[in-house]
Amino acid sequence: MEFVGSASTQSCITQKRGRRVYGDDRDFKSKNLTAERRRREKLSNRLLTLRSLVPIITNMNKATIVEDAITYIEKLQMTVKVLSDQLLEMESSSEESERPRNDEINAAEEMKKHGIEEKVEVTNVDGCKLWIRIIFEKKRSRITKFLEAMASHGFELSDTNVTTFKGATLISSCLNGVYSYKIEAEQVKELLQEIIKSI
Repeated sequence: MEFVGSASTQSCITQKRGRRVYGDDRDFKSKNLTAERRRREKLSNRLLTLRSLVPIITNMNKATIVEDAITYIEKLQMTVKVLSDQLLEMESSSEESERPRNDEINAAEEMKKHGIEEKVEVTNVDGCKLWIRIIFEKKRSRITKFLEAMASHGFELSDTNVTTFKGATLISSCLNGVYSYKIEAEQVKELLQEIIKSI
């Protein structure tokens, strides 16, 4: 059913569905056409951006780009989980290392119980050599720190004997000056006492 309007208005044709077409142009123009075109362009641009962010894209169609992005995100989530678990494990092990262990607490008690006290003895052997005998509380990595401190002060230890007994550590060694200068026993004794207090 067609209806043609009056001469004062442009020719208007009404079709079955109620759509109106103005003028001689018989193509239907939707008012949402430009909005739909903008939406498709935006979606296409975002898919291109997604494609550029995902390192492995197997195919260039929209479905595989999305699937590959999902796979990549899942891999990243697994990596984050593994790394966070490792971080938590490292933090818990560092907290454990900061807390004194039972054998370290028992070492101090055992020394007191058996009447063992920290002591430093230094005897002059030669002008450049001293014999040292040190007793201190047994703690984790204390011997290593002691040896590092001695090396930083320019001393070498030779003929070293380390013994642990009843919560105490006994170190007896020959002490040499690195630069072959004369070493005073009393100065070295004071230095060793300071080192033991600091470690």
